[in-house]
Amino acid sequence: MKIAIVTGASSGLGEEYVRCLAEGYDEIEAIWVIARREDRLNRLKEAYPGKTVVPMPLDLTLNESYAAFRDRLEAEKPEIVALINNAGFGTLGNFDEMELFSQTRMVDLNNRAMTAMTSAALPYMKKGSFIINVCSIASFAPNPRMTVYCSTKAYVLSFSKSLRFELKGRGINVLALCPGPMDTEFLPAAGIEKGSSHTFDTLPRVNPAMAAERSLRHAAKGHGIYTPRLFFKFYRLLAKLLPHGIVMHMSKT
Repeated sequence: MKIAIVTGASSGLGEEYVRCLAEGYDEIEAIWVIARREDRLNRLKEAYPGKTVVPMPLDLTLNESYAAFRDRLEAEKPEIVALINNAGFGTLGNFDEMELFSQTRMVDLNNRAMTAMTSAALPYMKKGSFIINVCSIASFAPNPRMTVYCSTKAYVLSFSKSLRFELKGRGINVLALCPGPMDTEFLPAAGIEKGSSHTFDTLPRVNPAMAAERSLRHAAKGHGIYTPRLFFKFYRLLAKLLPHGIVMHMSKT
């Protein structure tokens, strides 16, 4: 059976990925949707009766969740056409004022979970399949007041580039999606409300549906990085050309 897997599938960008895969990829016979909120996953199953949507309520900060995912793969032995590592979160604030476990949990979800899920999935991927790791413009340069978040996304970008190089011989592509802010549950969960950050108040928004649709196309074509919107492409260029000590004055959230 050919399947796609989406983590962080219960809302926002993850939900858009499920929609795109369910409506536009006939070769995919089932979509495994992974998140903590089982009720949200069940609603996705009901939303696409023409496609087999398999809810997997897992907390991807826990080792037992990786083991459960690996065991499910070993039992069913599917062919994974697409793996979308979308699960992640961020928090806004100065590092020395942030709660300890919210910061370490961020590393667990943004980095450890992506690494574990990719490792478990790769034995079931063949030539022509792809991985999308949801990164961020925060990966291009350090972001004061989102110190841990931008550091986790720098890991995601580096991981994606290196893994893509390694997998070229197998014909498996890896794409890092690096969007700017989106009006999803991410912002309020991060403590980013209107007035809490001048940067976030003024930055243009990326449409989640567009980001999902276009990143899937870019991944299938073998591209390595996709940054939606010209504004953020320009920021990516600046972050390459200028010292990060200067860029941080622009990227401060």
